[in-house]
Amino acid sequence: MKKKAIVIGSGLGGLSAAIRLASKGIETHVFESNPFPGGKINSRSIEGYRFDQGPSILTCPEYIEELYTICGEDFSSFEMAKLESSFKYFFDDGVELLLKHDREKVIEEISTKLHEDPKQIENYLNKAEDNYNLIAPLFIEKSLHRWRQLLGKKLIKALLKLPQYKLFSTMDQENSRFFKNKRTAQVFNRFAIYNGSHPYMAPAMLNMISHLEINVGPYLPKRGMIQLTESLTGLAERQGVNFHFNEKVEEIILEGGQTKGVRTSKGKYNTDFIISNMDVSLTYEKLLPNAKHPKKTLEQERSSSAIVFHWGMKESFPELDVHNMVFSDKDEEEFDTIFKEKKVFDEPSIYIYISSKIVKDDAPEGCENWFILINAPINIGQDWDKEIELKREFVIEKLSKRFNRDIRSIIQFEEILDPRTIENKHNGKFGSIYGNASNNRFSAFYRHPNYSKQIKGLYFVGVSVHPGGGIPLALSSSKIATECLYEDFKIH
Repeated sequence: MKKKAIVIGSGLGGLSAAIRLASKGIETHVFESNPFPGGKINSRSIEGYRFDQGPSILTCPEYIEELYTICGEDFSSFEMAKLESSFKYFFDDGVELLLKHDREKVIEEISTKLHEDPKQIENYLNKAEDNYNLIAPLFIEKSLHRWRQLLGKKLIKALLKLPQYKLFSTMDQENSRFFKNKRTAQVFNRFAIYNGSHPYMAPAMLNMISHLEINVGPYLPKRGMIQLTESLTGLAERQGVNFHFNEKVEEIILEGGQTKGVRTSKGKYNTDFIISNMDVSLTYEKLLPNAKHPKKTLEQERSSSAIVFHWGMKESFPELDVHNMVFSDKDEEEFDTIFKEKKVFDEPSIYIYISSKIVKDDAPEGCENWFILINAPINIGQDWDKEIELKREFVIEKLSKRFNRDIRSIIQFEEILDPRTIENKHNGKFGSIYGNASNNRFSAFYRHPNYSKQIKGLYFVGVSVHPGGGIPLALSSSKIATECLYEDFKIH
């Protein structure tokens, strides 16, 4: 008899898990409470502007290519551009740093403008690459909770290099050791944001993230980030995946410690196994209220959230790139305020993403679509309306001064997202974007595994479980979860 699987949620983790299951001949159903797929990777078009709603940086396209290969389709149909530069940084003292997709030019730019030793920069980037190549095949692409998947020469090789990972140092401690200019350390500390963590607390091992953006380089799909959702949804449909939109799963049905089905707003559905792409904490709290919960795992510190402004700008800014960061010069205070005080910092760093620099149809001619993000704490009942009002004024004033233009008068359209939106629309507990934060050296081991140890047939994907936050890791979670499922149910 044909096996049947149910996937709860259609974020990238859920979509890619559904593709993998269907490719094995498993009857696969995806239940999504929203009327659209994609989770946080969504899109909104209004008044001639289109805005990506969630993640804005694509690295590791090989994880997407693997899904095309599984389906026997040509990955060249997924059109994307490799960006000429990864990021442009603006500092309070007027210094601007543009990191081109050229390692020698990156070294030259940092050494010239921030007065660093070129050899130190090269050593740092070499180390990031070496660490990534050693760690990724094990701790990003395999389950940390099944040793038989880890055992082998790669594990031995990685363990022999343990001292170079600086497990007892933070990202900032390691970056400040390498670089003499605080602003250089600030550039590399920024990669903690990719999984919603505090760079003065997160382990130095996370510095390897810089390898993907600086050594390898980011991409932008031809139609913007929404192309990820559209392409994977198309792949899933061509594999025979059944989508149930506007149908919220309300309960996971168990029998004898094993999954038997789900109850939704429209009825009951039987299944052999379930993969949840919902926040793992909310999966237990809302869908499994009577099951035993892994409290220690679920009570870990949550990642940061964000306040996002979508601005349709009726002028263009040639001084800006696709990805930009206008830094605060008080970054440690900013992260302390977010994680320790649970407040939005008064003078935060400002991230600006402008897809219309590449995807010309994303804004009217001569205009730009600005996605502006400032880091925020999780939602614990703060007065978000007041915070939004204050931070909107701060962003307008700072950018007006920085770019010598009246930003307020250029905003033609505005839409705002905040931690409440993220919590309600995307089921991110407390509005956290990446599940647990990585603010201690054991954080990777505290993440929930990609399967339940108590409930047979229940698996987990997405940013709230191993291996963590970000597009590559969400995609990797689906491979890990389905491999565990195949192993448990002897599917070949």
